[in-house]
Amino acid sequence: MRYIDKTEIRRSLNFDKMICAIEDAHSRPRIEIQDAMLGTESSHYFVRHAVDAGRFMASKLITSFPSNLSRGVLPAIQAICVLFDGQDGRPLVTVDGTEITYWRTAADSAVGAKILARPGIETMLVVGAGEMSRWLVRAHSTAHPTLRRIRIWNRTSDRAAHVAGQLRDEGFDAISVTDLDEAVSTSDLITTCTRSHTPLIKGALLRPGTHLDLVGGYTEKTRESDDDAMRRSRVFVDRFESAFAGVGDILTPIAAGVIDKSDVLGDLYDLIQGKVQGRTTNEDITVYKNAGGGHFDLIAAVAVFESSVEDASAKQIA
Repeated sequence: MRYIDKTEIRRSLNFDKMICAIEDAHSRPRIEIQDAMLGTESSHYFVRHAVDAGRFMASKLITSFPSNLSRGVLPAIQAICVLFDGQDGRPLVTVDGTEITYWRTAADSAVGAKILARPGIETMLVVGAGEMSRWLVRAHSTAHPTLRRIRIWNRTSDRAAHVAGQLRDEGFDAISVTDLDEAVSTSDLITTCTRSHTPLIKGALLRPGTHLDLVGGYTEKTRESDDDAMRRSRVFVDRFESAFAGVGDILTPIAAGVIDKSDVLGDLYDLIQGKVQGRTTNEDITVYKNAGGGHFDLIAAVAVFESSVEDASAKQIA
C-alpha cells in the first residue's frame, strides 16, 4: 500500500478540485461517520471513521498537541489517513493526514461561504494566525475571486505580521491589523481559526451582509463568537452530527437559551441539495460553523487518490 506525502498532495490537488469534490459528495446520500476521542484538550488522540457506502471507507488517526506551536517545530495537529475500497475492502492508500486536514478544512469553509456569503465580497478578515490561516485565505479566494483585501489579526501581533508577509509573497494584498473590533465591523467575510475559550467576535459589530466562518473551536469549552453573533444571524453548520457533538459555538448559546436548536437552519447536505435556503437577502448576516467530521477526510483522501491514479496513467501514456 502506497503512502502519499504532502509534496505529492500539493502537486496533485488544488482548491478548485477540492471544492468540487466536497460539493459532489454532499449531493449524494450522507456519508456515515463515527468519532472516538481520548485524552485532554492539551493532548488529544482521536480517530475519525467514515463510510461512503459502496464507494470508499476511511479512518483518520489524529493527535492534537497545541503546545507544539510555542516550540515552533511541529504543527499542533498531526495525522495519517487510510483509504479502503468500498466494494471489496482493499486498503488503497495511506495519506499524510496533517496535509489533508489543511485542504479539507479550508475547502469546507470555502464551500459554506460560496453558498452563504453575498456576491461580490471584497474584504476578508482572518482571526488567528496559525498554520490554518493561510489555507483559509487560499480556499476562500478560490471560491470568491472578488476578494481584494486580506486582514490578519492575532493576539500576538508579530505573528499576524509574519503571516500577512507570507501571504503577500503569494500575491495576496494582505496586512496585519491590531484593532479587532474595527476590522470586524468593516469586513465582508470573517473567518476565525483559534482555540479561544472567550468569544472574540462581537455580534453587535457585524454589519449587515457579513458572513462569519467559525473554524477553530472544536470542544464544548472553546468559543469564537458571542451570543449576539448567534442571535443576529442565520446559522448553519457543515454537519449536524459534528456540530452537536460538543462544539461550544453551537451548544453554549443553545444551553443559555439564546437560540433554539431549531435556529440552526441546516447543514451542508441541506444547503447543497436545496432543502434549506441559505442567504435570503444581501442584508442577512450568516454564520457557518465548520465542525468537520471524518467524511471530509474521506472526501479529501479520495480526491488525492484519484488524482494520483490520473497522474500515474498520464505518465504511462507519455
